[in-house]
Amino acid sequence: MGIEPYSGPLVYFVLGPVHAGRRNLVADLIEGGLSEGEKAGVILSEGEPAADPDARLAELSAVSRWKWVAAGILAAEPPTGVSHIFFVSSGLTDPIDQIEAFKTWLAAQRLELARTICVVDCKLAEAHPQMLAWFDGCIHFSDVVLLNRREGVANKWMSDFQERYRSQAYPCVFEMVRDDKVKNPALILEPRALRISHVFDEELDWTVVGKSDDDETSEGEEEVEVALEEDPYFARLNGGRRIKELPDIRKYRTG
Repeated sequence: MGIEPYSGPLVYFVLGPVHAGRRNLVADLIEGGLSEGEKAGVILSEGEPAADPDARLAELSAVSRWKWVAAGILAAEPPTGVSHIFFVSSGLTDPIDQIEAFKTWLAAQRLELARTICVVDCKLAEAHPQMLAWFDGCIHFSDVVLLNRREGVANKWMSDFQERYRSQAYPCVFEMVRDDKVKNPALILEPRALRISHVFDEELDWTVVGKSDDDETSEGEEEVEVALEEDPYFARLNGGRRIKELPDIRKYRTG
């Protein structure tokens, strides 16, 4: 069976630290991954400072900004007349808060997620082992993981980082980045889900929680009750704090 086309624009959520090279990579994906006649819109965080790639993005796409309007609620105007939307997260704040709010925004805009792309700052992750938990959270929701800023990073570290997820049977694609470019942009943009989390695929996100004794069942059959399974990264304690908290990325240098 082929992949069913989306009725609206393809939406890509881009995660990663502020200096991981996400904006250059989005520009590369637009230049190399879109066909003639396709147009892109890019939504950047209002909380991040302007950067050199912004001028290039403005030439290639319609650029706008998103912002927080309240706890857990973000505001962004979807670009019109585009075939692809790249929603770039803030690399300065908690990615799980953003993913949760982005999911609500998608539903309100009647849009569907094509893929989540995580850009890894390999220098940062190697220098600060505490950041592995931060990337664990991002990659849990990602279909594609782009390994960037690899200059000077030990080959063994690169192998161990990828094996960390392969040993847990993560289905996402890992790809090396060279000079802020990927080998096959169209393949990265293929709207096929390869993520562990099912928070964007509600129809798949069910788990058996027990048998029902209310009705009799035929011999050899069991009647079960099901409930929507909460993603472990969204789960909270009674006081409101998340059970799986990520490190505060602002404590670690990303330059």
